[in-house]
Amino acid sequence: MPNFHQKRIYRIPIYMLIALTAFLIGIIGFFQWVFGIIGFLLLGIILFFLLRAEVLFRHDMEEYVSTLSHRVKRVGEEALMEMPIGIILYNEDFQIEWSNPFMTSFFEDDTLIGKPLQELVEVLLPIIKDQVQTQVININDRKLRIINKREERLIYAFDVTEEVELEKQYEEEKSVLGVIYLDNYDEVTQGMDDQRKSNINSQITSILNKWATDNGVFLKRTSSERFFAIFNEQILHQLEKTKFEILDVVREHTSKQSSPLTLSIGIGTGTSSLPELGSLAQSGLDLALGRGGDQVAIKKSNGKVKFYGGKTNPMEKRTRVRARVISHALRELVVESDKVLIMGHKYPDMDAIGASIGILKVAQANQKEGFIVIDKNELDTGVQRLISEVQLHPELWARFISPEQALELSTEETLLVVVDTHKPSLVIDERLLVRKERVVVIDHHRRGEEFIESPLLVYMEPYASSTAELVTELLEYQPKRSKLNILEATALLAGIIVDTNSFTLRTGSRTFDAASYLRAHGADTILVQKFLKEDIDVFVKRSKIVENTAIYKNGIAITKGKQEEKYDQVLIAQAADTLLSMSGVIASFAIAIRQDGIVGISARSLGEINVQIIMEALEGGGHLTNAATQLSGMTIEEAEQKLKIAIDEYLEEGSNEE
Repeated sequence: MPNFHQKRIYRIPIYMLIALTAFLIGIIGFFQWVFGIIGFLLLGIILFFLLRAEVLFRHDMEEYVSTLSHRVKRVGEEALMEMPIGIILYNEDFQIEWSNPFMTSFFEDDTLIGKPLQELVEVLLPIIKDQVQTQVININDRKLRIINKREERLIYAFDVTEEVELEKQYEEEKSVLGVIYLDNYDEVTQGMDDQRKSNINSQITSILNKWATDNGVFLKRTSSERFFAIFNEQILHQLEKTKFEILDVVREHTSKQSSPLTLSIGIGTGTSSLPELGSLAQSGLDLALGRGGDQVAIKKSNGKVKFYGGKTNPMEKRTRVRARVISHALRELVVESDKVLIMGHKYPDMDAIGASIGILKVAQANQKEGFIVIDKNELDTGVQRLISEVQLHPELWARFISPEQALELSTEETLLVVVDTHKPSLVIDERLLVRKERVVVIDHHRRGEEFIESPLLVYMEPYASSTAELVTELLEYQPKRSKLNILEATALLAGIIVDTNSFTLRTGSRTFDAASYLRAHGADTILVQKFLKEDIDVFVKRSKIVENTAIYKNGIAITKGKQEEKYDQVLIAQAADTLLSMSGVIASFAIAIRQDGIVGISARSLGEINVQIIMEALEGGGHLTNAATQLSGMTIEEAEQKLKIAIDEYLEEGSNEE
């Protein structure tokens, strides 16, 4: 190919040189005409060849341009007609004006011209109208990446089927790590002879090995109560479809052998980093155990958690060793601190206040100052009666402070004890959590996704009836420098009575042990009844809520308050309790507007239905038989519809498992 650019550059100096030469020859010819003639002849010959070269140059250039234009046109036609890129031109009415053969090949028709886009592919028109620039769509089992040029009324389509399949394969083959733990292995095998213990180990190992082989899981037993599993995302999806039926298999098989064992499984997923997967799996196992065991917690790298199982009551522990160990650990933390701040949840109930008073007694038993943080504007009627009684005891009342006072008293050496909740969003004042690195959490609720970050000590026992029960056990192992007085013991007992609905729900042997300990220290049951008495107006208001009850399905009762009225959270909970006492009701839900304008839902159950799982679907939580949630930005009717959807999903999962 001739270098026309260089020729054009060099031509200009040559013609200037010829002009200068002609000028010099003219000067020479003026003095020597013979030399002048010879010079002009030679210059003429040179000029002839230059002009001839110019003509040839122009001809070559025209021929090159013509050839290049033809090639560009041919390449453009080939690109439109032959390249594996689909092209559609459409008019203002969204009808196809032209399409290339590659685009047509995805459809059975020979031509697409004149057809409406919506008739061709339903999703195309919304993409164009919503001005979506790029999106992957399905056309006849092929994946096409659509690029929308709205101004030019032009659509490009790239076949990315192989790319999508490769990406899917990559995602499915990502490694997943699992930690399987036998929840109550030590308790069940305690006191067994070696032969029976060996038989149980063989049975469990056999069941889990068969499950692993059937599902393509690598399983390795690392200790008597712990297994390690490796599989991939595809296998995880298959296990999720079965709702991890291995939980039911192990529970039912061991129950027949009079040695009921349950599994908890923590699974880490969503990242290619093996150390991070291991950390996620262990964190998932901690969540599963913190919620009572007998369930699976799948924790992803983005922090999201899925739960399966957990539909049975957690088994009560058979030993007080853990309570003693926690009590001693708490004592050490208290001794190392300059003071102790105790804080419950917003709108504290009897359990939160009673447990707070118990922890205050722990601080005093170790000769440390303690203070209970409350917001006097967030107290229900029963708690107000308790506080009124506390005010008659100046020494105890001086220990109750506001959140602002707590912030002023707090130092780096101060210990913060959070009772009856583990969620940062539910504590009385989150500012105390932000400023404190020394935090202890004591709670009886099943652990949820939201959790106080990096506490020094966690004592969570979902089997317990109340936090007051847990704190009472801790008090038994503290120094006996100061005894519980009647009011303090009564406050703790009131917390247990309220959370167990007078010892009818979630009551274990240790619940009665704690109540007996408090009664021995002077707890006054008459005073408890005084705290729990309600006004006639409150009774009538609750009765009006119960009056709106309707049976939804399978013995599930739902009642609603009036949209224009506001109710105490305790009153809503009492309405749910009242419904549960009705004949034929196995689960109850009470919906009403709380004092803060948020819709509150209280849920109760006799154990056949796990209301905790239903409430967790609505961003709430609690226990198998006692749970609640709060829904902001919606009406009671909208909350009822969301509740019914959650109930339907729960019942559908239950029927699938059967």
